[in-house]
Amino acid sequence: MKISIDPKAKALIFDLDGTLSDSLPVHIATWHRLCNEMGCTFDERIVAEMTGMATISFAERIKEEQRLNVDAQEIVNKKQSYFWEDAHKVKPIAAVVEVVKKYHKILPMAVGTGASRRSTELQLETLQLKGYFDVIVTADDVDRHKPNPDTFLKCAQLMNVSPEDCVVFEDGELGMQAARKAGMSLIDVRPYLE
Repeated sequence: MKISIDPKAKALIFDLDGTLSDSLPVHIATWHRLCNEMGCTFDERIVAEMTGMATISFAERIKEEQRLNVDAQEIVNKKQSYFWEDAHKVKPIAAVVEVVKKYHKILPMAVGTGASRRSTELQLETLQLKGYFDVIVTADDVDRHKPNPDTFLKCAQLMNVSPEDCVVFEDGELGMQAARKAGMSLIDVRPYLE
């Protein structure tokens, strides 16, 4: 099934994890590995509830729910290092990548993600999508993450396009809320996932 774009769109913004990149299995495996090392269990429902949020938010929740006596940033650092080791295992989400390739050099495009800059770059490299995007905004670039609209608004600003002229591609509820709050059109990519 192909994704169709409103012909009035002037810019495209893509979430990364779960939208461009089928990275969820890798993220879940790294969370399990980390939690096993810390002597706790990882509850996968957290992923469904928090998709799109920055890793620090996941770490804070796990720390609280598991009553861990460790700094949340330390959890983030370990989780990220494990993910970076395995980032080569992510797979492209074909229907969305097809849109990227079709509109490359036709419309300005951005990645707006709750992932770190390094995680984003590793995934784009693995997916062979480096160089397709005019702008990349990561969790490192904004203070307020999804469901706040800041990530997507910064993408629009850096592309010099009005928010209402942008189309956001998202798989997570929090990212969809952020797109709506930003006044942008939205394409829920979940029906296109294989």
